[in-house]
Amino acid sequence: MQLTSHTMMDAGLNSLILFLRGAGYEFVTPTPATHDRVNSRPGRREATLLTDVFGWSRPFGRALLPSALFETLRDSGVVRESEGGWRSTVRASTLQGEILLHSAFPTLSPEAVFFGPDTYRFARAIKSHLRPGTRPLRRVVDIGCGAGAGAIVVAKNVACDEILMVDINEGALQLARLNAKAAGVDATPRWSDLLTNVEGQFDLIVANPPYLNDPLLRAYRHGGGELGSGLSLQIAEIAKARLSRGGSLLLYTGSPIVDGKDRLLRAVEQSFGNSDLIWSYEEVDPDVFGEELETEAYSSVDRIAAVVLTAQKPGETTC
Repeated sequence: MQLTSHTMMDAGLNSLILFLRGAGYEFVTPTPATHDRVNSRPGRREATLLTDVFGWSRPFGRALLPSALFETLRDSGVVRESEGGWRSTVRASTLQGEILLHSAFPTLSPEAVFFGPDTYRFARAIKSHLRPGTRPLRRVVDIGCGAGAGAIVVAKNVACDEILMVDINEGALQLARLNAKAAGVDATPRWSDLLTNVEGQFDLIVANPPYLNDPLLRAYRHGGGELGSGLSLQIAEIAKARLSRGGSLLLYTGSPIVDGKDRLLRAVEQSFGNSDLIWSYEEVDPDVFGEELETEAYSSVDRIAAVVLTAQKPGETTC
């Protein structure tokens, strides 16, 4: 029986994860601006190391990889021939001892699966939220799961009966499924726009939604609403109805600061004002994606801050 292209891609991606794990691969993915600067340096345009190929997304010669692996990756479409040599269609980043696959640089496609410094801050926020001694959770959902980092970090830090990974990007769901499996995590990917077609309540909702105003409307980057905060506010609203008693929300996102005022915080105060949620809001990095301030959309913005919103519904404590 001839393998489908989807099955072949799965096989290629799985082979890549196993190979990189055996090679002791490590790579921390920086911001797109840093990535571009480093790749522009003299002598950095062609790959000589595995991190050059699967981290920095540089062109490489086929002799850099074992022959059998190269053929598997080529036949499955994981690597493709291009000007200057072969290129990987994915990057591999390490996070808390695991290897996670996501889209190659530059992430120009509307269907790109993003992973970067925000992912690391998101993971740290989840780990801090799940304090030692946290009781087992019944249902958990990672909204806009991307590469699946949120679900994987949750599973590594607390016992869960069920973990859902939801996204509108089929490519993201494929990578999240493979990344979770490689990490030994039992998590179910499901297509969903926020929590449409997903029923029931959750003991924990985690989310790291896109929060920028992207003129190209790329799904992994464009947050909608005023200055990119639309999705973040929708997720906050969802939490009011979809958290179980004692359940909690952890939302890592960005907020535009205009004339010294945090626009997202003001909107959350209004949203949660008449709810029973016990919540907190913390600015964890005062200045991210500073290059966006050079664009027309952010001409009135002082800075973009990385923030963490946590909220809990009163009742039996689970987190």
